[in-house]
Amino acid sequence: MRTATTDPGVGQMLRAWRERRRVSQLELALRAESSARHISFVETGRSRPSEEMLLRLAEHLEVPFRERNSLLLAAGYAPRYTETPLDDPSMEALREGMRRLLQGYEPYPALVMDGLYNVVAANRGITMLLDGVAEQLLAPPLNAMRLTLHPEGLAPRIRNLREWRGHLLHQMERQIALVRSGALRELYDEVAAYPLAGADGDENPENLVPYPYFALPLVVEHDGRTLSFLSSISTFNTPMDVTVAELAIETFLPADPATVAYLQSLTP
Repeated sequence: MRTATTDPGVGQMLRAWRERRRVSQLELALRAESSARHISFVETGRSRPSEEMLLRLAEHLEVPFRERNSLLLAAGYAPRYTETPLDDPSMEALREGMRRLLQGYEPYPALVMDGLYNVVAANRGITMLLDGVAEQLLAPPLNAMRLTLHPEGLAPRIRNLREWRGHLLHQMERQIALVRSGALRELYDEVAAYPLAGADGDENPENLVPYPYFALPLVVEHDGRTLSFLSSISTFNTPMDVTVAELAIETFLPADPATVAYLQSLTP
């Protein structure tokens, strides 16, 4: 233990993450093979953690990579994780892999988003669903939350909008609880304020849609048909770059035979 009076900034940040994760000092110490006394000293600024200990604590607190860099800087260390632009030549293998994955999932919809739900890649299945969306929502950067919930986006065509909107807002709330992002909070406040377009009749029994018992589907009108999808989100297991760590791949699996038949009929 290095005992010294130092700037308590990193200690305050660690304590905030520990409290956010609802972990006691003793529990965190046991996980990190340290002592509650040392954790207390770090949090109060009486001790400066080593770089190794800081990263170990961040790992056990599930601190996002972007915030781990902030912790390192606050403690006087260099950032550990790079943040490489997705269009950088070094990301070519990643871009090609994602392109092949999205293309291989066709005719079913699939897309890749960053940590703010901006769409960085999508396949033709997604393009199909965006027919009729207002042009201003299709201007880069496309944002999946705006495209889905805006009154001039998909919202008027989503038959179970009230439920799907609740699911998306709850998903964002969980993410906000895990990361410290003012931009994400601003996006949440924006989309949560959108009117519930076209959802007035949701409570009418004639408009209710039978759902699979195991998952809530996205039920959307398209070209006079009702399509139903189950959503799945995947992330990279072992990222070493902030950009990669924040990417999420969302795929939409048809939830009924009619949707399967329609999408397969579009395949050349």
